[in-house]
Amino acid sequence: MTEQLRFRVLGDSLAVGVGCARAEQTLGRLLTDVLRSAGHGVDLGVHAVSGARSTGLAAQVRAAVSTGADLALIVIGANDLTSFTLPAVGARLLHDAVLDLRRAGGQVVVATAPDLGVVSHVPSAYRAFVSQASGLYARAQADAVVRAGGVVAAVGSQLFDRFATDPGLFSADRFHPSPAGYALIADALAPYVLTAAGRWAA
Repeated sequence: MTEQLRFRVLGDSLAVGVGCARAEQTLGRLLTDVLRSAGHGVDLGVHAVSGARSTGLAAQVRAAVSTGADLALIVIGANDLTSFTLPAVGARLLHDAVLDLRRAGGQVVVATAPDLGVVSHVPSAYRAFVSQASGLYARAQADAVVRAGGVVAAVGSQLFDRFATDPGLFSADRFHPSPAGYALIADALAPYVLTAAGRWAA
């Protein structure tokens, strides 16, 4: 029997799938389908919590490690930005979470803070500033992830540009993605998740 890949999803509401109508539309389930299509047996566990900030990652990591974590996806940063968490603080907490997962034997992929400047709630006069702050935070996170031995899913500005120009990628609250938005994010994350799964299998 093929060994099951213990795939754990940690982070905030994006990792939970707020805005989805069905579980099958969430990032965890979409990426599990990708992994299974590539031939991996997958045991999915979602430890993410809606509204979570980086301060909540330690508890999620403990829960993930207690059940075994061969591959972890962390999606975190949006709530840090809205709560004005300092980049150095959030980056340190993320670093420690990644390091703990790596020490437990897991491969770790991290989706850093999104560009909140594309959210329609943000007044147009402030969008450039919010985008700049989002980018600064994401870069601090990325540096911390690499230092801890994780992999940053560098999805690029093209993904955020799609969200900025297509309202259909947002759910009714105009903040969280719609199922179509989650599918787009999953497509962007898939190559990183598959590469990490390949390292685990090797």
